[in-house]
Amino acid sequence: MSKPTRWVTDTQPGHSQWYIDRFRRLAAEGADLAGEARLLDAMVPRGARILDAGCGTGRVGAELAARGHAVVGVDADPVLVEAARADHPGPRWLVADLAELDLAAQGEAEPFDAAVVAGNVMAFVAPGTERAVLTRIAGHLRPDGVVVVGFGTDRGYPLTDFDADAVAAGLRREHRFATWDLRPWREDADFAVTVLRRPAD
Repeated sequence: MSKPTRWVTDTQPGHSQWYIDRFRRLAAEGADLAGEARLLDAMVPRGARILDAGCGTGRVGAELAARGHAVVGVDADPVLVEAARADHPGPRWLVADLAELDLAAQGEAEPFDAAVVAGNVMAFVAPGTERAVLTRIAGHLRPDGVVVVGFGTDRGYPLTDFDADAVAAGLRREHRFATWDLRPWREDADFAVTVLRRPAD
């Protein structure tokens, strides 16, 4: 990785294990952790090939796999990827920096029907790499493929910058919502879920 991610530079030692423990506890308590996956599942055909970009502990990708999709999850944090492999066997979980993503080099040359970027991933990539991240993700999509990105609007990555980066990455914005359960977008929303598409032409 050329630059350390904010996940490394802006968090305390032990943060990854805390994150793992938190989501294991929430799952054990029966919390609804599948909202992002439900949204993406509704947007793609059965048996779609889906990239879980910034997969973390694998909760989103695992739910998509349970719904019959072929999932490849990628995260820069090997501790999180190891937890995903332990807790959610089935999908392929890989360690890779999204800003330098080259899945063909790891044996995943087939393009994806869709990508999901949940859990504030865009706020945790290395500063200045946001456009490269979106470009790399877009490059792994088939023409007419979609990418759904969600992050807090107070996380230091203005939506105006995100929108410009998405355009530069060759993606077209189709929808924006204030939540993963599709509440209408409003300018004072503290979260944004954006649906982007790689044009077919």
